[in-house]
Amino acid sequence: MKIKTIILASCVSLLLVACSKLSNENYQRIEMGQDFSEIETLLGTPSSCQETMGLKQCQWGNEQRNIDVKFVADKVTYFSKKGLK
Repeated sequence: MKIKTIILASCVSLLLVACSKLSNENYQRIEMGQDFSEIETLLGTPSSCQETMGLKQCQWGNEQRNIDVKFVADKVTYFSKKGLK
């Protein structure tokens, strides 16, 4: 039983750490021209990405709370946020 508690606590901690990257503070660190890899380092792996003809649009988070970033040639060209405090 103790091992299950430790595993559960570890999973919850991991989720909280991952969610903490989705913040206003990290959003303000995004700059035009940054590489996709720099944004991935800052925010983690995106929740979703769509790619069409050299344009990549990625979202971190969900529909209610997210950071969206658009890339051309793997460089930030546009970014927006929703539901961050």
